[in-house]
Amino acid sequence: MGALDPEVAPWARGGAAGMAGAGAGAGARGGAAAGVEARARDPPPAHRAHPRHPRPAAQPSARRMDPGSGGLGSGDNAPTTEALFVALGAGVTALSHPLLYVKLLIQVGHEPMPPTIGTNVLGRKVLYLPSFFTYAKYIVQVDGKIGLFRGLSPRLMSNALSTVTRGSMKKVFPPDEIEQVSNKDDMKTSLKKVVKETSYEMMMQCVSRMLAHPLHVISMRCMVQFVGREAKYSGVLSSIGKIFKEEGLLGFFVGLIPHLLGDVVFLWGCNLLAHFINAYLVDDSVSDTPGGLGNDQNPGSQFSQALAIRSYTKFVMGIAVSMLTYPFLLVGDLMAVNNCGLQAGLPPYSPVFKSWIHCWKYLSVQGQLFRGSSLLFRRVSSGSCFALE
Repeated sequence: MGALDPEVAPWARGGAAGMAGAGAGAGARGGAAAGVEARARDPPPAHRAHPRHPRPAAQPSARRMDPGSGGLGSGDNAPTTEALFVALGAGVTALSHPLLYVKLLIQVGHEPMPPTIGTNVLGRKVLYLPSFFTYAKYIVQVDGKIGLFRGLSPRLMSNALSTVTRGSMKKVFPPDEIEQVSNKDDMKTSLKKVVKETSYEMMMQCVSRMLAHPLHVISMRCMVQFVGREAKYSGVLSSIGKIFKEEGLLGFFVGLIPHLLGDVVFLWGCNLLAHFINAYLVDDSVSDTPGGLGNDQNPGSQFSQALAIRSYTKFVMGIAVSMLTYPFLLVGDLMAVNNCGLQAGLPPYSPVFKSWIHCWKYLSVQGQLFRGSSLLFRRVSSGSCFALE
């Protein structure tokens, strides 16, 4: 799911919200998995307008931090900056990998430890499944500490490929300069800007997702081998050969459609909701200077609170929309490992799905569309085989 992690992407999927048991795991894919992934804000304007006529900040968007964005990735320093982003993404991916690993095992339904009896806020006895930390300790007991990083290599390669792809696309298709517009005075122009920017981000995300998805599939299959203790997928090259021989080219893109749909819904939902909230509910005239007035002699001293409010709006919308799009992440990951010769993708863990829609319907009937979204407080569902005596 990190900010530079396409698996949890968009940026908020499967990250902090997932750890807090927020219901849909904010990135996942991606994101989280977030969470685990933050997006860069547009650079501030070179100068500030007169305090009596402040220029509103640009609409926040769910854009991911890219080596080709802004001034950091331009000019002679572009190769160095791109390498820096790749290295930074690799570090975040490695640190967050145990979180994604445990989440994936929960998603496929692997529960090796029995639930424990606890109480809810009303004092009633309920069954709780092991949390992330308990699950991680179990993996260490079985495979050692290095076992927490099973499947990391293809995931690092996937993230690096995604980052390089997005940076290269920005060089080939540079974004047009968009003038900052007023959120209240010119709603039509402001909305056009958000639509244009989101369309550009959607193109970048979809292309990078498609190119990196084969490595994502390999990473998922390497991790779920923990369930049946298999060793079918060991290295990247050997895994590529096995998938091509058994499933053909389409085998590298199983689960791609729900991931793409989740990315598209997330980007449009997050950007449009943030735009309308900021346009209709945030007052640009509010400032944090005494009495809400600026300083005519020093216009630069006035800092509108609207900018800070918009930043929080963007963050909250990212978490909220990622909760709604979590089922796309879950279905995509399950399809990546379904019927691939591993125990985790075969009965009794999972039926053999004919399509991702079949998988979605099955999870919906079972009430499991948000399975794995919470990693701390995991209550046993009513349809579980566990029973409270």
